[in-house]
Amino acid sequence: MFELSSQDFQAMTAFLQDLVRTPSFSTQEGEVAARLVEEMHRVGISDVRVDRIGNVIGRIGAGEGKKLLLNGHMDTVRVSDPAAWNRDPFGAEVEKGVLYGRGTADMKGALAAMVYAAKMLLEAGISLNGDLYVVGVVQEEPCEGLASRILIEKEGLRPDWVILGEPSDLQVSRGHRGRVEMKVTVQGKACHAAMPHQGKNAIYGAAQIIFGLELLADQLAEDRFLGRGSLAVTQIESTAGSRNAVPDRCSFYIDRRLTLGETEAKALAEVQGVIVREGLQANVEVTEYRAASYTGYEARHREYYPPWAMDEGHPLVQAVVQTVRRTLGYTPRIGRWAFSTDGTYTMGVAGIPTVGFGPGAERHAHTAEERIRLDDVAAAARVYAQLAVDLLGQV
Repeated sequence: MFELSSQDFQAMTAFLQDLVRTPSFSTQEGEVAARLVEEMHRVGISDVRVDRIGNVIGRIGAGEGKKLLLNGHMDTVRVSDPAAWNRDPFGAEVEKGVLYGRGTADMKGALAAMVYAAKMLLEAGISLNGDLYVVGVVQEEPCEGLASRILIEKEGLRPDWVILGEPSDLQVSRGHRGRVEMKVTVQGKACHAAMPHQGKNAIYGAAQIIFGLELLADQLAEDRFLGRGSLAVTQIESTAGSRNAVPDRCSFYIDRRLTLGETEAKALAEVQGVIVREGLQANVEVTEYRAASYTGYEARHREYYPPWAMDEGHPLVQAVVQTVRRTLGYTPRIGRWAFSTDGTYTMGVAGIPTVGFGPGAERHAHTAEERIRLDDVAAAARVYAQLAVDLLGQV
């Protein structure tokens, strides 16, 4: 069994505090990436590199055999309202064994645990019969799976298994719903607002469609494990010559969560059906994510992220359960995440067996009360280290 010494626990805590104190909003992960590289070298990982999009990749092993990838993302969402926080979101304050701040649970705590899992393996002198990769990816928050796709398809690193460190409260997650972002644009006819009958108000047309979508939301498919698909209009905008003119165009965005059996084509067809029923001039399209990474790499991705679920009896799911049981002394609950992760690509597209296990609670992610128990970070590190041995074996 692996254990963190008190000295390593303190070092891991200090490292995590450094990560939290360093803002790393999506596309701005450069400083955290540099700190992650530094800590990987400090704990003894000699093979460390940064790829074209800015992912930090650390490897221990002989470069042969099977590959286990521990996946953590370096970026965080922004702090929308600092006044809502009772503590400095970048202060990394510790109180009664709990560390507070943006990114603690989602998911710098897991990144710290992964690095110190590698340290425990190295200090134990274990020669793995395969390779363990500790990877900090970029831009997961706005475009989950993008950086993993670059890692696998462009950099040529295809693992046999992926462990996602997203917050699961030290339980096991085996899937989640997917999502597709759509933009609906309604065409109208501009005129002076003093004579609205002479035009066709695009906002009214959008409102008709939105009402139809609200009715559609109650009829979406449901999966026994992942639950029901969902639909939410999240942003609306219009164009007109002035606020004294009837707008000739109105656009709105849909966040459509997909359960198993639902696809991009199905989601588009449902919205198109509402448009046709309302008899309006409008079109719907899947949006495209575009951003330059901190390395300057220009990324583009069609914003469709498929749902995925591992069978509960899959060897990887059961291996994680058994490792947690032997390492931490309890049988973890097997469930799913409400949010979306890099698993949309690793399992949903690439078909690589993927399971989630991480410190921190899902309910604290993206909130003004984001926090993580330091003992849970240490527990996750122990599990990651033991899992490497259990899956890869020893020479």
